[in-house]
Amino acid sequence: MQTPEVDAAALETLMSAAVAAPSIHNTQPWRFGMDPVTRAIEVRADRRRPLPLADPERRALHVSVGAAVFNLRVAAAHLGWAPVVDLLPDRDDPDLLATVRLTAQPGGQPSYRALYEAVERRHTSRMPFTGRPVPERIVTEMIAAARVEHSRLDVPDIVGTRRLLRLAAAAEARNACHPARTAEARTWVNAPDDRDPYGIPVTALGPREATGRIPMRDFTGPLPGVRPALRFERHAQVALLWTLRDRPEDWLRAGQALERVLLVATVHGVRTSMLHQAMEWPDLRAAVGGPRRRCFPQLLIRFGYGPEGGRTPRASAHLTA
Repeated sequence: MQTPEVDAAALETLMSAAVAAPSIHNTQPWRFGMDPVTRAIEVRADRRRPLPLADPERRALHVSVGAAVFNLRVAAAHLGWAPVVDLLPDRDDPDLLATVRLTAQPGGQPSYRALYEAVERRHTSRMPFTGRPVPERIVTEMIAAARVEHSRLDVPDIVGTRRLLRLAAAAEARNACHPARTAEARTWVNAPDDRDPYGIPVTALGPREATGRIPMRDFTGPLPGVRPALRFERHAQVALLWTLRDRPEDWLRAGQALERVLLVATVHGVRTSMLHQAMEWPDLRAAVGGPRRRCFPQLLIRFGYGPEGGRTPRASAHLTA
């Protein structure tokens, strides 16, 4: 099999897919480099847009970068390569979080190649969902997607869902009472005419949740008249993404699992949004894991059917030598 060329068009496809990944507050905390000899793309942490209060240990940064790594894998497979990923390849270079080597594929394409068309279509929807349940077969596929990436996805029953939403709501209430955290979140809200490729346009925030049942993050704080209040779905569907350990490599794996789950959902027309608030408070994050088993929660995903919602911008990615 002839190995594809790493030309300008291929690099553009790879970079466009990578930066389409979700990231906390749309900070896009990644940088990319290329080793022309080994044909490995280096994925680095970008420390220029930190979240010292929401993400002091850079756990969410790693999850975000992991999602970009998975998109690189999908795009590489789409172009005909078999991507080989090495997480944290150099302990003396802590900002080098992963390398993705472009190798020939002797026996067919990776199974996730079919997810490529969903990369551009996937984005967070902060809008009310209809409440129509997602069929079990799709939920099962989402659960399997996480497991393939060495993570776990739990979809709780009604009682378990209410418990998780209460914990997320408790975290949201703490954030609202913490002026510094409120200010940090508001920093990442952009006016509709703002051309900043980082952060979230106010048009993409969606409405406020009128009943208090679903703790959507309130980026705008007490600013009046910024967003209307609407009733969201009465019975939310949520999924908890977690890992067995809590090391930086586990956070990167969780990010790859997250994006694989989100792309599978997108293929089936399922909308998603992230509820990260409880992960930002150590005691609430521990409570999310529950008392009966040892697990490390990484993210709570709300999913269902509904409108697309507004898109967030992306910065152009440029490879460095």
